[in-house]
Amino acid sequence: MRFHIITAAFLWAAFVESRKIRGISSSYKRFYRERKSFLCIDGSKIIPFEQVNDDYCDCADGSDEPGTSACPRGRFYCTNLGFRPHYIPSSRVNDGICDCCDASDEYNSHARCQNTCWNLGQKERAYVEGQMKTLDEGLRLKQQLIEEGVLLWREKQAQLRELQRAAEDLQIKLEEHRKRKHEADRLKEQTLKALKGGDKGKAPSIFRTHFKTFAHFAELFQFTQLGRRFGYRAASISCLLSLTGTT
Repeated sequence: MRFHIITAAFLWAAFVESRKIRGISSSYKRFYRERKSFLCIDGSKIIPFEQVNDDYCDCADGSDEPGTSACPRGRFYCTNLGFRPHYIPSSRVNDGICDCCDASDEYNSHARCQNTCWNLGQKERAYVEGQMKTLDEGLRLKQQLIEEGVLLWREKQAQLRELQRAAEDLQIKLEEHRKRKHEADRLKEQTLKALKGGDKGKAPSIFRTHFKTFAHFAELFQFTQLGRRFGYRAASISCLLSLTGTT
């Protein structure tokens, strides 16, 4: 019983292989299902199915001869298992030159073609793997640069905030200095008026009352020069300074 099953399976496989339509891709198999008749793919003619791949061109589009060189417009599909499949012109079928790496185009010629698809596929896969590794490395470096850029941006933002706070503090101090300068200019003007008016008694009073406004010795020196300019003797200047408590 087992012998009969094995024999039947072998015969069925041989039958299926014998009826396999040569030269078509899996996407075109629906046009070549076993029927009594075959419709040319362009719809121009219906022929008996037995005339498919009979080495005689019946369809104008060459669709009835995908596995022979009978039709000038035909194409032969190289399956190339293990490598890239592709089409070749039907005129190259059985021309003695190996065009398909699986040697399927030279099934009825004297060409000694070897199936090189696996080796070609290995080389291409190795190349693709190398490209993928390069791409992965590039993506890793890109991510690293992004992370470093984010850290640098955060550092710069922190520095910017510090500078902004420092600028605000300086602005406050600048306003304070402007107010002090304005007050000093006002007192200076009052003192000058007192000196010009000959009211030598009023000048020491103004000077003594507002002395704290003059923060630096340079201001005092300027006033001593002004005093000399308007006729104060050195003794009067010394007296003025003693009244303010600066000597």
